[in-house]
Amino acid sequence: MDKKQAQTLIKETFESTFDKSRFVGFVKNLLNDVEEATFVYKGNYIPDAYEQYINTLERIGKYTDGEHKIDILIAKLKKETSIERARTMQRNFVAWYLNGSRGGELKDAPDDSLINVTVRK
Repeated sequence: MDKKQAQTLIKETFESTFDKSRFVGFVKNLLNDVEEATFVYKGNYIPDAYEQYINTLERIGKYTDGEHKIDILIAKLKKETSIERARTMQRNFVAWYLNGSRGGELKDAPDDSLINVTVRK
């Protein structure tokens, strides 16, 4: 991919309405070797503390560079107001996930490594 194509992909991904397939394409281009390992948390799998904010949590893949493991996630919020008013909740929800929510497997993620991408409709 040349520089112009990369710029177009970034612009289309982050300046347009969220589109899962476009986001997956962006991630695959950014990380090159993403393992498809999907699941969706919804309903009873979302902890009570977050159920009023989070509709679903979907893992679309995993990436490892030999030293670090990264899960690529999409969190669907229940209300658009959750974007402005609940950044702390979103960070805490991701921290819950990273701290062993799935099968007790802990993920490495110091506070400054959490990336919060907010997508508006």
